[in-house]
Amino acid sequence: MMHKDGFGARGGWWVVAQIPLLLLAYLVPRWTGQAAPGSAASLLADAGLVLLAAGALLTFAGVVVLGRGLTPFPQPLPASSLRTRGAYALVRHPLYSGILFMALGWSLYWNSYLGLAFDVLLFVFFDRKAAREERWLLEKFPDYVAYRSRVKRLIPWIY
Repeated sequence: MMHKDGFGARGGWWVVAQIPLLLLAYLVPRWTGQAAPGSAASLLADAGLVLLAAGALLTFAGVVVLGRGLTPFPQPLPASSLRTRGAYALVRHPLYSGILFMALGWSLYWNSYLGLAFDVLLFVFFDRKAAREERWLLEKFPDYVAYRSRVKRLIPWIY
């Protein structure tokens, strides 16, 4: 596979679109949610904190495994290799999954229904970005087909 150098050819517009979405994933729950200590909502807030921590850990673990292969673009770097261990044994896109878990946790923490609705939009965005990235990965790595058949895309053991 020939590595394309142009911003758009490497998936740069996915990165540009991601920036306001991530900002909104942080802001929408803060603007629309409210803490409710001592109620059933406080259990959701606790679950949200657990998801936040799990998402941060998954994202960090994915970054560590990628090492020098880390790029903001969905197109893999020319010198990169297929990663299938560590966080990549849980999901094929641990950075996207981690971000999604953190966004969901943040919405639960703030008890924000609008934040939860926005998280669905964020999930669709990262699912589509992952699909584009996987076309490049299939071109570059013949072993990706087998890896894809045994490891879920974004949600461990589910999807």
